[in-house]
Amino acid sequence: MSLFSVTIGVGNPEGGDLIEISAVVDTGAHHTMLPQSLLEQLHVQPIMERNIGFADGNRRVLGIGQARISHGGYEMTCPVIFGPDEKYLLGATTLEIFSLSVDPVNHTLVPVEFVGRPF
Repeated sequence: MSLFSVTIGVGNPEGGDLIEISAVVDTGAHHTMLPQSLLEQLHVQPIMERNIGFADGNRRVLGIGQARISHGGYEMTCPVIFGPDEKYLLGATTLEIFSLSVDPVNHTLVPVEFVGRPF
């Protein structure tokens, strides 16, 4: 599967303006990772710290907080990792929160169709 980027909005979970960014869709990343400097600019605070593994094998203790993310006309509060300045990754948890899946052929995000019995 090749990598592709999407435009999302990011903001403080308590409100205010959103900043539009381009993030690489990374289904192998558990949470969305955004630059610590961007999250600090938005006054997003870390809630906890965790040991985070990177694709190159390195590990670092990084903060995790909550940010408001917008995509496709919807806004949701999602967990975000306070990452290095060059990391703009849209992770699997955010995709699940938005009920989105990856279309690897067309390099787009598509709504998940729920199949099952009614309640």
